[in-house]
Amino acid sequence: MPWIVGVSGASGTPYAAAVLRALLVGGESVDLVVSRASRLTLLDETGISFRDAHWQDDLREWLGRGADGKPGTFDVDIDAVRYWAAGDLAAGPSSGSYPAKGMIIVPASTACVAGVALGLSKDLLQRAASVTLKERRTLVVAVRETPLNGQTLRHLVTLDDLGAAVVPASPAFYAGATHIQDLVDFVAGRVLDAAGAAHGLYRRWEGELGGGSGSRDTGTRGTETRGTGTGDTGTRDT
Repeated sequence: MPWIVGVSGASGTPYAAAVLRALLVGGESVDLVVSRASRLTLLDETGISFRDAHWQDDLREWLGRGADGKPGTFDVDIDAVRYWAAGDLAAGPSSGSYPAKGMIIVPASTACVAGVALGLSKDLLQRAASVTLKERRTLVVAVRETPLNGQTLRHLVTLDDLGAAVVPASPAFYAGATHIQDLVDFVAGRVLDAAGAAHGLYRRWEGELGGGSGSRDTGTRGTETRGTGTGDTGTRDT
Protein backbone atom coordinates (compact mmCIF):
# COMPACT_ATOMS: atom_id res chain seq x y z
CA MET A 1 0.00 0.00 0.00
CA PRO A 2 1.24 3.49 -0.78
CA TRP A 3 1.80 6.53 1.36
CA ILE A 4 -0.20 9.50 0.10
CA VAL A 5 1.96 12.61 0.10
CA GLY A 6 0.24 15.97 -0.31
CA VAL A 7 2.24 19.12 -1.03
CA SER A 8 0.38 22.36 -0.24
CA GLY A 9 1.28 25.96 -0.98
CA ALA A 10 3.36 26.84 2.09
CA SER A 11 7.02 27.66 1.74
CA GLY A 12 9.15 24.59 2.32
CA THR A 13 9.25 22.53 -0.87
CA PRO A 14 12.69 21.11 0.16
CA TYR A 15 10.94 19.43 3.10
CA ALA A 16 8.57 17.68 0.71
CA ALA A 17 11.43 16.63 -1.55
CA ALA A 18 13.35 15.14 1.39
CA VAL A 19 10.30 13.18 2.58
CA LEU A 20 9.61 11.86 -0.91
CA ARG A 21 13.22 10.82 -1.47
CA ALA A 22 13.40 9.00 1.87
CA LEU A 23 10.15 7.11 1.25
CA LEU A 24 11.29 6.01 -2.20
CA VAL A 25 14.76 4.99 -1.06
CA GLY A 26 13.09 3.06 1.76
CA GLY A 27 11.16 1.00 -0.78
CA GLU A 28 7.79 2.65 -0.20
CA SER A 29 5.22 3.43 -2.88
CA VAL A 30 3.94 6.99 -3.04
CA ASP A 31 0.72 8.54 -4.29
CA LEU A 32 1.55 12.20 -4.90
CA VAL A 33 -0.84 15.16 -4.88
CA VAL A 34 0.57 18.61 -5.63
CA SER A 35 -1.86 21.48 -4.97
CA ARG A 36 -2.26 24.35 -7.38
CA ALA A 37 -0.89 26.82 -4.85
CA SER A 38 2.18 24.65 -4.23
CA ARG A 39 3.13 24.91 -7.89
CA LEU A 40 3.62 28.65 -7.44
CA THR A 41 5.77 28.04 -4.36
CA LEU A 42 7.78 25.38 -6.17
CA LEU A 43 8.36 27.73 -9.09
CA ASP A 44 9.44 30.50 -6.74
CA GLU A 45 11.74 28.33 -4.61
CA THR A 46 13.28 26.14 -7.32
CA GLY A 47 12.43 27.64 -10.72
CA ILE A 48 10.67 24.39 -11.67
CA SER A 49 7.26 24.50 -13.35
CA PHE A 50 5.34 21.41 -12.23
CA ARG A 51 3.08 20.27 -15.07
CA ASP A 52 0.49 17.51 -15.07
CA ALA A 53 1.44 16.34 -18.56
CA HIS A 54 5.16 16.22 -17.73
CA TRP A 55 5.08 15.40 -14.04
CA GLN A 56 7.70 12.64 -14.28
CA ASP A 57 10.34 14.95 -15.74
CA ASP A 58 9.44 17.79 -13.37
CA LEU A 59 9.38 15.53 -10.30
CA ARG A 60 12.72 13.97 -11.21
CA GLU A 61 14.28 17.41 -11.58
CA TRP A 62 12.75 18.61 -8.29
CA LEU A 63 13.84 15.62 -6.24
CA GLY A 64 17.30 15.77 -7.76
CA ARG A 65 17.96 19.22 -6.31
CA GLY A 66 19.52 19.74 -2.91
CA ALA A 67 18.08 22.13 -0.36
CA ASP A 68 20.61 24.70 -1.56
CA GLY A 69 19.07 24.55 -5.03
CA LYS A 70 22.00 22.76 -6.66
CA PRO A 71 20.71 20.48 -9.47
CA GLY A 72 21.91 16.91 -9.82
CA THR A 73 22.57 16.51 -6.09
CA PHE A 74 20.46 13.36 -5.76
CA ASP A 75 19.77 10.49 -8.12
CA VAL A 76 16.21 9.36 -7.44
CA ASP A 77 14.16 6.53 -8.95
CA ILE A 78 10.53 7.69 -9.18
CA ASP A 79 9.06 4.48 -10.63
CA ALA A 80 7.15 3.89 -7.37
CA VAL A 81 5.33 7.25 -7.61
CA ARG A 82 1.75 7.54 -8.83
CA TYR A 83 0.65 11.08 -9.50
CA TRP A 84 -2.89 12.42 -9.10
CA ALA A 85 -3.94 15.88 -10.28
CA ALA A 86 -5.21 18.12 -7.47
CA GLY A 87 -8.50 18.75 -9.29
CA ASP A 88 -9.24 15.04 -9.83
CA LEU A 89 -11.85 14.36 -7.16
CA ALA A 90 -12.53 10.98 -8.76
CA ALA A 91 -8.96 9.86 -8.02
CA GLY A 92 -8.24 6.79 -5.95
CA PRO A 93 -7.26 8.61 -2.72
CA SER A 94 -10.65 10.35 -2.64
CA SER A 95 -12.29 7.08 -1.56
CA GLY A 96 -11.99 5.23 1.71
CA SER A 97 -11.94 1.94 -0.19
CA TYR A 98 -8.65 2.93 -1.81
CA PRO A 99 -5.87 1.18 0.12
CA ALA A 100 -3.21 3.41 1.68
CA LYS A 101 -0.92 3.31 4.69
CA GLY A 102 -1.74 6.90 5.55
CA MET A 103 -1.07 10.44 4.42
CA ILE A 104 1.64 13.02 4.93
CA ILE A 105 1.02 16.71 4.15
CA VAL A 106 4.36 18.46 3.79
CA PRO A 107 4.55 21.38 3.91
CA ALA A 108 1.07 22.21 5.19
CA SER A 109 -0.11 25.79 4.72
CA THR A 110 -2.52 27.42 7.16
CA ALA A 111 -5.18 27.37 4.42
CA CYS A 112 -4.66 23.64 4.02
CA VAL A 113 -4.79 23.13 7.79
CA ALA A 114 -8.08 25.03 7.94
CA GLY A 115 -9.57 23.12 5.02
CA VAL A 116 -8.72 19.73 6.51
CA ALA A 117 -9.83 20.70 10.03
CA LEU A 118 -13.17 21.96 8.70
CA GLY A 119 -13.64 19.07 6.28
CA LEU A 120 -13.99 21.33 3.24
CA SER A 121 -12.53 18.86 0.70
CA LYS A 122 -12.13 21.65 -1.84
CA ASP A 123 -9.49 19.69 -3.79
CA LEU A 124 -8.01 16.19 -3.85
CA LEU A 125 -5.41 17.01 -1.20
CA GLN A 126 -8.03 18.06 1.33
CA ARG A 127 -10.38 15.24 0.34
CA ALA A 128 -7.65 12.63 0.72
CA ALA A 129 -6.84 14.02 4.17
CA SER A 130 -10.50 13.85 5.19
CA VAL A 131 -10.65 10.25 3.98
CA THR A 132 -7.50 9.42 5.93
CA LEU A 133 -9.09 10.77 9.11
CA LYS A 134 -12.43 9.05 8.66
CA GLU A 135 -10.72 5.72 7.95
CA ARG A 136 -8.62 6.15 11.12
CA ARG A 137 -5.37 6.00 9.17
CA THR A 138 -2.20 7.89 10.00
CA LEU A 139 -2.27 11.57 9.04
CA VAL A 140 0.81 13.74 9.56
CA VAL A 141 0.49 17.48 9.04
CA ALA A 142 3.82 19.32 8.78
CA VAL A 143 2.63 22.88 9.29
CA ARG A 144 4.98 25.59 8.03
CA GLU A 145 4.01 29.06 9.20
CA THR A 146 5.16 31.61 11.78
CA PRO A 147 3.80 33.21 13.85
CA LEU A 148 0.63 31.18 14.33
CA ASN A 149 -2.56 33.05 15.09
CA GLY A 150 -5.33 31.82 17.35
CA GLN A 151 -7.50 30.63 14.49
CA THR A 152 -4.78 28.40 13.07
CA LEU A 153 -3.91 27.12 16.54
CA ARG A 154 -7.53 26.12 17.07
CA HIS A 155 -7.52 24.30 13.72
CA LEU A 156 -4.35 22.45 14.73
CA VAL A 157 -5.97 21.42 18.03
CA THR A 158 -8.93 20.14 16.04
CA LEU A 159 -6.62 18.03 13.88
CA ASP A 160 -4.92 16.67 16.99
CA ASP A 161 -8.32 15.81 18.47
CA LEU A 162 -9.18 13.97 15.25
CA GLY A 163 -6.06 11.84 15.56
CA ALA A 164 -3.64 13.62 13.24
CA ALA A 165 -0.01 14.18 14.21
CA VAL A 166 0.88 17.88 13.98
CA VAL A 167 4.59 18.34 13.24
CA PRO A 168 5.80 21.95 13.00
CA ALA A 169 8.61 22.36 10.47
CA SER A 170 11.10 23.31 13.19
CA PRO A 171 14.69 22.10 12.68
CA ALA A 172 16.87 21.23 15.67
CA PHE A 173 20.62 21.62 15.99
CA TYR A 174 21.70 18.78 18.29
CA ALA A 175 22.27 16.53 15.28
CA GLY A 176 25.36 18.49 14.26
CA ALA A 177 24.02 20.28 11.19
CA THR A 178 26.70 21.77 8.94
CA HIS A 179 24.63 22.27 5.79
CA ILE A 180 21.13 23.49 4.96
CA GLN A 181 20.32 19.96 3.78
CA ASP A 182 20.96 18.67 7.31
CA LEU A 183 18.33 21.03 8.73
CA VAL A 184 15.84 20.06 6.03
CA ASP A 185 16.52 16.36 6.57
CA PHE A 186 15.96 16.71 10.31
CA VAL A 187 12.46 18.09 9.77
CA ALA A 188 11.72 15.48 7.10
CA GLY A 189 12.96 12.77 9.43
CA ARG A 190 10.73 13.91 12.28
CA VAL A 191 7.79 13.94 9.87
CA LEU A 192 8.56 10.36 8.89
CA ASP A 193 8.99 9.42 12.56
CA ALA A 194 5.46 10.63 13.21
CA ALA A 195 4.23 8.55 10.27
CA GLY A 196 6.08 5.46 11.47
CA ALA A 197 8.13 5.23 8.27
CA ALA A 198 11.73 4.03 8.51
CA HIS A 199 14.52 6.35 7.42
CA GLY A 200 18.05 7.44 8.26
CA LEU A 201 17.89 11.15 7.64
CA TYR A 202 19.40 12.53 10.83
CA ARG A 203 21.60 11.71 13.82
CA ARG A 204 19.37 10.67 16.70
CA TRP A 205 19.81 11.79 20.28
CA GLU A 206 21.68 9.13 22.28
CA GLY A 207 21.86 10.82 25.67
CA GLU A 208 25.38 12.19 25.31
CA LEU A 209 25.99 15.92 25.51
CA GLY A 210 28.22 17.40 22.83
CA GLY A 211 27.47 14.77 20.22
CA GLY A 212 26.36 17.31 17.66
CA SER A 213 29.34 19.59 18.17
CA GLY A 214 31.63 16.57 17.94
CA SER A 215 30.20 15.78 14.54
CA ARG A 216 31.01 19.29 13.36
CA ASP A 217 34.52 19.12 14.80
CA THR A 218 35.31 15.91 12.96
CA GLY A 219 33.91 17.19 9.72
CA THR A 220 31.07 14.69 9.54
CA ARG A 221 27.59 15.71 8.52
CA GLY A 222 25.82 14.43 11.63
CA THR A 223 23.79 11.82 9.75
CA GLU A 224 24.92 8.24 9.50
CA THR A 225 22.95 7.26 6.42
CA ARG A 226 23.68 9.94 3.90
CA GLY A 227 23.43 8.08 0.63
CA THR A 228 20.91 5.49 1.84
CA GLY A 229 18.29 7.68 3.45
CA THR A 230 18.01 10.19 0.63
CA GLY A 231 19.57 8.69 -2.47
CA ASP A 232 22.69 10.84 -2.18
CA THR A 233 25.15 10.19 -4.97
CA GLY A 234 28.00 11.78 -3.11
CA THR A 235 28.18 14.71 -5.49
CA ARG A 236 26.94 17.38 -3.11
CA ASP A 237 29.46 20.07 -2.22
CA THR A 238 29.72 20.12 1.58
